[in-house]
Amino acid sequence: MPKERSDALFHLIKSLKKSEKRYFKLSMANGEEKKFSKLFNIIDNQSEFDDEGILKKDSTIKPSQLSNMKAHLYTKILNALRDYNANTLPNIKIRDMIDHAEILFNKGLYKQCAEVIKKVKKIAIKGGNLEMQLEILKWEKQVLFHTSGKENVTRTNEIIVDVQRVNNRINNINSFSNLQVKLQSLYQKIGFIRSETDYNKIQNVFAATLPVFVEEELSNSERISLYNLYIGYYFFLQDFERGYQYANKLVNLFTEHKALINSMLEAYINSLNNLLIAQNKLLKYREFQATTRELRALNNLPPAQLNENIRMKLLKYTFVHEFNRLFLMGDFERGVKLMERIKPGMEQFISQIDMHSKVILFYKTACLYFGNDNYQTAIYWLNQIINSKEVDLREDIHGFARILNLIAHYELGNMELIEYYVRSTYRFLLKKEDLHLYQKYILNFLVRLKTNITKEELVKRFRTLRNNLIPLAKDPYERRAFIYFDIISWLESKIERRPVRSIIKDKAMLRLSEI
Repeated sequence: MPKERSDALFHLIKSLKKSEKRYFKLSMANGEEKKFSKLFNIIDNQSEFDDEGILKKDSTIKPSQLSNMKAHLYTKILNALRDYNANTLPNIKIRDMIDHAEILFNKGLYKQCAEVIKKVKKIAIKGGNLEMQLEILKWEKQVLFHTSGKENVTRTNEIIVDVQRVNNRINNINSFSNLQVKLQSLYQKIGFIRSETDYNKIQNVFAATLPVFVEEELSNSERISLYNLYIGYYFFLQDFERGYQYANKLVNLFTEHKALINSMLEAYINSLNNLLIAQNKLLKYREFQATTRELRALNNLPPAQLNENIRMKLLKYTFVHEFNRLFLMGDFERGVKLMERIKPGMEQFISQIDMHSKVILFYKTACLYFGNDNYQTAIYWLNQIINSKEVDLREDIHGFARILNLIAHYELGNMELIEYYVRSTYRFLLKKEDLHLYQKYILNFLVRLKTNITKEELVKRFRTLRNNLIPLAKDPYERRAFIYFDIISWLESKIERRPVRSIIKDKAMLRLSEI
């Protein structure tokens, strides 16, 4: 077994829950299978994978046998996991029943095959699994060729219509999801749209690819795919109100059809995440709190449904939105205390999330410490972005990280570094074609600062910068800057000589009093 496969076996075993390990060992308790249980235990007790350690622990295993034994053990574990999860993952049950139908068909037991097909078809339709429905229809046709009856002509026509209907639905879903992936790849590169050129590019991609459809005629699976597409599209355009509408429609679709939550749990979690993003951007605090409770309630699902992928997603979204809530409230002090408490487990968490999520996490963490006046710590997290080799991923955040880095150095009084960092930031933004009025105003303001400037003159300059920036919040291509950092509140904190968290908290309390 190659080293990669050996490592894969080690990581697979380490990923198993106690109940899964127990199930596997019970399935390996007899005869020849015991040797695999013994090999399993040896690897499970290792802190890192070691072939030599296995051979020392079990002298009955010959070096020439070990590679094959590991390969067989890997397959046996996967088979055991499939059987263990068969009752909680509908798709496994459907595949097994289709396999049973094929076995019965090959034995010429066509009536028994037809009975299995009839049962599994109901399960597949209930779960909205179109690909499985298409596979089932294939076997329905096969059985029909080997049976006779007066209803065959009618049934043949029904199957043909069903195949066409399911194919059309699958084609719609593929069209919606392909377009969503295209937009997502653009978003992960540049972030929110920066210019009319970006807007026209997105519109052209969208208009050229979106199929003709009637929403009321779409299946639940098609609607899920369509709503996800529209959510991503409107978020990309910074139209959070329209994105919020579609996020609401998607969550409501799941809550109205509870069976979908079980069969598409990950998609449901993603829908709650998108709704929370929209509620956060639109400052809908009460709704945000209610949706957060829905997300957290999923942690109480039966353990069999909470696989590692689901657990990681719930952990990530719960973590992110708790900090978003603290940002909304301006409660940076509590946020920093929470971050310090969970910091010991951060390294493992960060290693398990994708690079896009890492960039967002680093930036949010930096903003959290900045809002609490911990500028040195904010710079540490900003440097995780600035020094990253992934500069083509979320170019917008890379740009704003450099802006916030400059402001943090200003707060620390590192005036000798300002001029250097301003030049470096100018070069980066020009290279990424992301130098807009917002960035120009701030960079020009910072580079003109002198250590001997009077307090009265400094406050005057802060007011001028604030007055220059406020109109940009209404510009469709400049307003995205205010999503990344509440620059206006920071400027007001300098003008009023109050901590920025105090300014943001007062604004949050005023918003809540108006609800």
